[in-house]
Amino acid sequence: MRVTSVGHAGFFIETAAGSILCDPWVNPAYFASWFPFPDNSTLDWDRLGNCDYLYVSHLHKDHYDPKNLTEHVNKDAVVLLPDYPVPDLKRELEGLGFHTFVETEDSVKHRVSGPKGDLDIMIIALRAPADGPIGDSGLVISDGSTTCFNMNDARPVDLDVLAQEFGHVDVHMLQYSGAIWYPMVYDMPARAKEAFGTQKRQRGMDRCRQYIAQVGATWVIPSAGPPCFLDAELRDLNDDHGDPANIFPDQLVFLDQMRQHGHDKGLLMIPGTVADFTGSELNSLEHPVSDEEAEHIFGAGKAAYIEEYAQRMAPVLAAEKAAWAPAEGEPLLGALRAKFEPIMAQTDQICDGIGYPVELRMGDETVALDFPKRIVREPIPNEKFRYGFGIAPELVRTVLRDDEPDWVNTIFLSTRFKAWRVGGYNEYLYTFFKCLTNERIAYADGWFAEAHDDSASITLDGWEIQRRCPHLKADLSKFGVVEGKTLTCNLHGWDWNLETGRCLTSKGHELRSKKLG
Repeated sequence: MRVTSVGHAGFFIETAAGSILCDPWVNPAYFASWFPFPDNSTLDWDRLGNCDYLYVSHLHKDHYDPKNLTEHVNKDAVVLLPDYPVPDLKRELEGLGFHTFVETEDSVKHRVSGPKGDLDIMIIALRAPADGPIGDSGLVISDGSTTCFNMNDARPVDLDVLAQEFGHVDVHMLQYSGAIWYPMVYDMPARAKEAFGTQKRQRGMDRCRQYIAQVGATWVIPSAGPPCFLDAELRDLNDDHGDPANIFPDQLVFLDQMRQHGHDKGLLMIPGTVADFTGSELNSLEHPVSDEEAEHIFGAGKAAYIEEYAQRMAPVLAAEKAAWAPAEGEPLLGALRAKFEPIMAQTDQICDGIGYPVELRMGDETVALDFPKRIVREPIPNEKFRYGFGIAPELVRTVLRDDEPDWVNTIFLSTRFKAWRVGGYNEYLYTFFKCLTNERIAYADGWFAEAHDDSASITLDGWEIQRRCPHLKADLSKFGVVEGKTLTCNLHGWDWNLETGRCLTSKGHELRSKKLG
């Protein structure tokens, strides 16, 4: 099996039974905030796109790149499709011209047969509203000799099925770096922001190491990040100036973490790096540049590399910005009412879960998203809000113009906004913003309405607690960490007070727990 990095979460995997192109992202994403790092635009995308199989893990634009798929990828490629409750991914790919799909079943091993032979595959599909835009997934591939698990940035809850279906995993690719807007966009004291950033940076790497231990693969390829920020307004988000609170550490940082914890089989891959495997044996690893140059991009030469990259991509960034809607126009209140109020009217769980009006400032115009009343209105004089966003009007007008169903996958991941809040993170609020279609909101509302299983218990550091996390059902025997009277689930970094069972991160989500002895 030959594995070629094509950048970020993307890989081109060659086997005797055919080639699989995974998550081929090239063009800037999220209002041109994110670029692949290192630059992958000079790869031979026509050759890479002449694949037998295509796997797009989910609809986040650093995985699903419609421009690259349209211009370079063979439309006769067989699409390996995750088992998602809402068929948005299939519809998008069909709209680009792809027409042959293998519709997998979640966590079930499938044999796909083509003219070149047979491959065993399995797609672990995550279906919670918090998973990507209504879904995220990881792909397992076995060619009879080598088994590869491309987890990208998915966060599976239970990985026992890997060993049951495939035995030993030889190669494991997964995310270790940040891919979020927190805490950078929040209005909070600098010292608090630094503390939260430092904590988030380490928790992301800790979670990755927990997954590595669970899977037990021989070789690990850190991937799916970090993004590169080339806009001058966002350049400080790059981890190139020794900031311990930066949530976007790169591959060399994580490989050093692995070595510190006794794992020396991590592989650095940049766009164009080729690793050749036979079973668990690494036959060769070849970078498109010297080993020293490859490491220099992430080390002492990183800031200079990003500066040169930014200059080279300046016309691309300018063209992206020129395509945004104008900042000026009719008041946004009417358009937001037309967009949001029909969605609000369809959901009880989510609107009630938000539970209060939310402020939305767009330049000189401010509106209130009144979730208890299911309306969008003008603010009441001197009205106080527990949660608010400041978003440039041109970004709001662009997503409204484009009938964008997912503001999380456009505005929020761009980091081109500000946020403020009193109290904890509100998961229901961000779920609303990613579910702006009838299908998505119906599914998400139903998902929250289902009772979570808390019947099984575990013992952890002198506490008896429910085994399944109240947030997304992660196994707390694997992801739970107790410090004093606080439990942290490292799958998403949520905290609980063990004495009261109260969630310290978000509203609701109480935990069953009691002190032993």
